[in-house]
Amino acid sequence: MMRKKIFYYILPIFAFIACNEEFTENPAIGALSDEALQNAQGVDLLLTGAYSALDGVVNNNGGNGFAVSPDNWWFDVMSDDAHKGSTDGDQADLYNLETYTFTPANPYILGRWEALYGGVNRANAVISVIESIEGEDFSEKLAEARFLRGYFNFELQKIFGNPAFISAENYVNSEFNQPNPGPIWDQIEADQQFAIDNLPDIQSEPGRPTSWTAKAFLGKTHLFQKDWQKAFDLLQDVVQNGPYGLNDEFVANFRAGGENSEESVFAIQFAADDGLSYNGNVGGTLNFPNALGWCCGFYVPTQDLVNAYKTGADGLPLLDNYSDTDVANDYGIESDEAFTPESGPLDPRLDYTVGRRGIQYNGYGINPGKEWVRNSFSDISGPYLPKKNVYYAGDDVNMGTGSWGQQHSGVNYNVMRFSGVLLMAAEAAAELDDLDTALDYVNQVRERAKNSTYVQAEDGSPAANYNIETYASFPDKEFAIKAVRFERRLELAMEGHRYFDLARWGPTFMKNVIEEYIANETQTIPNFGPKVSPFKEYMVIMPIPTTAIDLSGNILEQNPQY
Repeated sequence: MMRKKIFYYILPIFAFIACNEEFTENPAIGALSDEALQNAQGVDLLLTGAYSALDGVVNNNGGNGFAVSPDNWWFDVMSDDAHKGSTDGDQADLYNLETYTFTPANPYILGRWEALYGGVNRANAVISVIESIEGEDFSEKLAEARFLRGYFNFELQKIFGNPAFISAENYVNSEFNQPNPGPIWDQIEADQQFAIDNLPDIQSEPGRPTSWTAKAFLGKTHLFQKDWQKAFDLLQDVVQNGPYGLNDEFVANFRAGGENSEESVFAIQFAADDGLSYNGNVGGTLNFPNALGWCCGFYVPTQDLVNAYKTGADGLPLLDNYSDTDVANDYGIESDEAFTPESGPLDPRLDYTVGRRGIQYNGYGINPGKEWVRNSFSDISGPYLPKKNVYYAGDDVNMGTGSWGQQHSGVNYNVMRFSGVLLMAAEAAAELDDLDTALDYVNQVRERAKNSTYVQAEDGSPAANYNIETYASFPDKEFAIKAVRFERRLELAMEGHRYFDLARWGPTFMKNVIEEYIANETQTIPNFGPKVSPFKEYMVIMPIPTTAIDLSGNILEQNPQY
């Protein structure tokens, strides 16, 4: 699959010339003034290095390679979508995140910080070199670099709330120890707008952003700031005039055949068919079932998430009472014991998102239950398996196995899908009281789910009582907002978005959701509640890593209450 390798094969070469990527450490930047880089080939080399940083694997990432995954899976573990999985004692730092007992010294937090600033660093290297070359037009390459810098900074902003902005000038002058006085939205918007103005509408190589990609991300940036009108105008333009559309099949977004499809607005180009392990999703290497020789049983869906996929007789979500009763589960039941599956109506997206007992598992056969789940069921986990991140049987081109049994998935990660754009536009519309548009966009997403092929039983019939319909109307603004938010969870579950959605909807809102989730989950996993500390409202953003503050000479300031 040569179309994907362009962004990754030059990474080892780049390592010789790139500056030190640990934020707050002075780089050896002499190589950047080398005449060998002051040309088109040098720009391409550095730009390739910036793209390769999208996988999060830069430097040593705080010594924790699992922390860097760009799909933000471990943030799902801090939400109501996923448990850490495995056993409580395995990856104790991740256990502390799930139980809200983490500190600013947590290596997962440091790893993500370093990975993202490593990306900023590489993007700035491109910008710096381009700005030093006279007489040639590198506006498109500069726009790609600024889009990437905007992407990395957006991630830093949404995770940490108060990151420092490192410009190309600061980068060149080794002035990395910049203060963090507040949000950097203005700088992110400037990079995204430059990308809109200077990127082409179409790229010949998948994985490179277009002007439409940048416009969608600028819309998302305004959405995160609750600039509803600006967000809506941009996102509606993308919906109505952009080159995107929904795949016919929901599951196509998570399979090799659906990579770089019309639904993919921006995707990280993973690959595992080249014999080089770093081309796969190394950060997600733990997140496979404890079966078929795989490893390691992390990242398992919650009962609360499974319950969210219940529908009423009308095929609509149970917005207010989905958690009143549980979808039938096999918690604590041995695989050879009888189990009565759920017979009530369910959204068909459930069984493309969650691995349930008795249901076909990505072409590998019927999930037998406890046999495939790596925990003692005395730990805070559950009976379910992840599906979206696990490659399908027969898609061997995207399957990579490491030296100790770890998996390196080569399936692209869609940072943004068109269904997500529709739901962001629907959210902005609902906030603006444009209920007809919000209804239309939500129903487009639900209609695709309804018309997709359902997971089948061995006899070829639907594997469960699937029932999904579109909304007839949104009676008022409050209902519309609730419906849009719920739809985001159903459509984008286990894709790394849930924690950040809850956080941007407000500290009190998130606290209430997490408290209800803990109470509900404890009914299924009795020892879950006693092990989890109360969620605190300031946790809607992560702390600045202790190591980063120390290396900055205390120029960086810690976020409040950490």
